[in-house]
Amino acid sequence: MLLGRTANGLYWMGRYIERTENMARLVDTGLRLALTHTESSSDEWSSVLTSAGVLNAYRERHDEFTAEMVADFLLRDTANDSSVMSSLDSARANARMVRTALTRETWESINEAWMSLKRMLATPIDQRELPRLLDAIKRETALIRGAFHGTMLRNEIFDFTQLGIFIERADSTARILDVKYYVLLPSVAWVGSSLDNYQWESILRSVSAHRAYRWVYEAEYKPENIAEFLILSRRMPRSLAFSYQMIGDSLKFLSDEYGKRHACHEIYEETAGKLQRSTIQDVLHEGLHEFLRDFILRNNALGNEIARDYRFF
Repeated sequence: MLLGRTANGLYWMGRYIERTENMARLVDTGLRLALTHTESSSDEWSSVLTSAGVLNAYRERHDEFTAEMVADFLLRDTANDSSVMSSLDSARANARMVRTALTRETWESINEAWMSLKRMLATPIDQRELPRLLDAIKRETALIRGAFHGTMLRNEIFDFTQLGIFIERADSTARILDVKYYVLLPSVAWVGSSLDNYQWESILRSVSAHRAYRWVYEAEYKPENIAEFLILSRRMPRSLAFSYQMIGDSLKFLSDEYGKRHACHEIYEETAGKLQRSTIQDVLHEGLHEFLRDFILRNNALGNEIARDYRFF
């Protein structure tokens, strides 16, 4: 059985690598939604900060909500523990701690991503360069993921890392969906309009699900279908249901490997069961925002329980 310290390092390495990419995707969401309004885009950027859980921290340092300032805070600012640079610093520190548990290719891809993004984020961000920078962040993290999946043995080392990755991914997708809830349309009359549909399409693009959605639904962008795709589809790799399928696989492997179930397995089964039983009509009846807030709380509780059960501390 892995030492708790090693399991902790692998788990948080996975979470921070995923957080690096997801923060870039959240900024991308804000950028796309801000383009739908010709007036002030402060609502969109404050909604991004709210969904990232750092609105109060941002307000302590800034008075305005502009693309440059919010992007700088979410991508470059090391005073923000969840920024891209802070997350990648933490991912690399955890990877160094568990270096002997990783393949050479995995370690080198993490180290090279850290060096590359450190150079890119060394100076304040020009808004015109923001899309290119976000693409670079997503590309570097994809290279890490490719090295990890292509070279790591499927053992407990792999599964503790996977748990971190997919708990973080589920959290991020729920938060990106919740951004749309926070964006206030000019009036209720805009619901179902081309503006509303464009914003939902932007959500799909921000999680690289635009093409996949069209393959499945072959139709116009309907909020109900998009929410169903990102919450309940077991084939969409960034959906809540897919993430929980991967979490379940890793938890089952660990229980089989160690011959013991823990409280985290029960917490997982409750949340996974709700996803499996729910239809999109159930979700919308509960309220999209309420469903997502409840999911985020359950997901956080699962992460905390995994840490307790496998003695990360």
